[in-house]
Amino acid sequence: MKIRKILVTQPKPEVEKSPYFDLAKNHNVQIDFCPFIQVENVGASEFRRQKVSILDHSAVIFTSRTAIDHFFRLAKEMRLVIPETMKYFCISESAAFYLQKYIVYRKRKIFYANGTFDDLITIARKYIAERFLLPLSDIHKQAIPDKLTKEKFTFTKAILYKTVSCDLSDLNHEDYDIIVFFTPSDIASLKQNFPNFKQKDKFIASFGATTAKAVTDAGFRLDIPAPAPKAPSMTTALELFIKKHNKK
Repeated sequence: MKIRKILVTQPKPEVEKSPYFDLAKNHNVQIDFCPFIQVENVGASEFRRQKVSILDHSAVIFTSRTAIDHFFRLAKEMRLVIPETMKYFCISESAAFYLQKYIVYRKRKIFYANGTFDDLITIARKYIAERFLLPLSDIHKQAIPDKLTKEKFTFTKAILYKTVSCDLSDLNHEDYDIIVFFTPSDIASLKQNFPNFKQKDKFIASFGATTAKAVTDAGFRLDIPAPAPKAPSMTTALELFIKKHNKK
């Protein structure tokens, strides 16, 4: 059986040009997008129970745009005025530029890494005397706070948003030849929504080492891992697999 339909467990790209659209066109496959997880707010009252004071900190570490959105949402909800002296350390240049949505960029002290947390730590190490706030989801990589602890940073974890499973009752997963996962939470959502799911001859693709581990820990077969030496992106990994499989 040739690959005809692929399910990507993320929202449909909003841009007109996407590698997924090119993949669908070039290989005559149908690609559907359906998020398996969604983000929910942590409200002010729930946040206060964490006994974390945002204004007790002099710097914030942002590992994603989602963290930025929820930091400023919560600050507004709690009627906090973030001081101009606050320093912002971002995982990437694009995340740093995203701050312009909330602050006057040129008037703030903003630092950004090359996309890796190790690089961000290297940059932040020059400011180790600061008190850092680390906004996170309730489901996060423990390696991030662990590294800050190891490097002896003074920091506080703040859970500002939650990752929850979507309701997938309208989804017929049997229609798809490949399902593509991006986070361990996607796998948890699959099992929650479809407790009797059987992989059988369906192919599973995953991005990242933690997601790959979640696939195998759940008892599934991982057919298309990414990134890989010849496939740095998910779309490249899918393309190579489809080319090889559809030749049979």
